[in-house]
Amino acid sequence: MTAIVARALGSGFRETFFMGLGLALGDLIYLTGVILGLAFVAQTFTTTFMVIKILGALYLLYIAYKLWTAGLLSQDIQAKKSTSMGMSFLSGLLVTLGNPKTMLFYVALVPTLIDVHMIGLSEYAVLVGATFAVLMAVLIPYILLASRARRLLKSRGRYGRSTGSLPASSARPPPTS
Repeated sequence: MTAIVARALGSGFRETFFMGLGLALGDLIYLTGVILGLAFVAQTFTTTFMVIKILGALYLLYIAYKLWTAGLLSQDIQAKKSTSMGMSFLSGLLVTLGNPKTMLFYVALVPTLIDVHMIGLSEYAVLVGATFAVLMAVLIPYILLASRARRLLKSRGRYGRSTGSLPASSARPPPTS
């Protein structure tokens, strides 16, 4: 969620939506892995999972660096396109695939709720649709709210009027007797 909110504050709704799609794809990959037997997949592709984890960690460090150096409330803030939609999608995918908590969530939860040995193609399609719908229902409000906050923070007039409307007496220290 931190990555989604940070992207929405920095880039707005459109790019962040594509990042959310990447996050959802990462979750669907883990869901598929659990259904297909994640232990087998993890043993077979150990190096691949390690590379994805490292890339995800590096991307999170990049986001932290950009947030640290950008300063959202700067007077010189410019609306610029930070990355393409494809890069936003890829960053969301890498953030999810590099997050071991997401994998552990699916490994721990799915087998306790669903008999994975009894899942056919139609049940798998229902699981994918439900997972995607739930993820979008959770992510889109975060994206919308952070995008609105971005617009509000960029609007110097609104910020100045709201802070300028505070009573002057609230800025002064209380009198001492």
